[in-house]
Amino acid sequence: MAIQVVTADITELNADAIVNAANPTLLGGGGVDGAIHRAAGPELLQACRALPQLTPGVRCPTGQARITPGFRLPARYVIHTVGPVWHGGTQGEPALLAGCYENSVALALAHDLDSIAFPAISCGVYGYPPELAVPVALLSLRSSLPADAAIQIVICCFGEAMASLWHAALNDAD
Repeated sequence: MAIQVVTADITELNADAIVNAANPTLLGGGGVDGAIHRAAGPELLQACRALPQLTPGVRCPTGQARITPGFRLPARYVIHTVGPVWHGGTQGEPALLAGCYENSVALALAHDLDSIAFPAISCGVYGYPPELAVPVALLSLRSSLPADAAIQIVICCFGEAMASLWHAALNDAD
């Protein structure tokens, strides 16, 4: 498995699936979530609304993932996952964050996808410190893929600071 790090707009990537750092409602929001919804068009909101609510207002619990078509995006699919809000690391945040990556990869494999692009889940408004999130994400990605998996993993960073953290983690792991 190869992990590629790019600095780009995830809505413009030509991957089989892009991962949306969503909120539990899956009805759009700020940051990458809002950008993906805007780029995909109103059909994405309709597809998300069609997903069942597990509890009122929750279509995707923290750490889990759901898949929809990509509609107007270059990506064929959007995999929505809900990262944890950072509370100092004492409320299971690492395990929940790991679940985001593992469950997203599981959906990609179940749909026979060749490539999946991830943003920095929970590192924006949810406040997860990037220097703590990157090692969790990397370990989760590496442990969730079978040895013979040919899927391409792209980490799409919005800025150079995040890309640098990923490059350092990948160099340390090799």
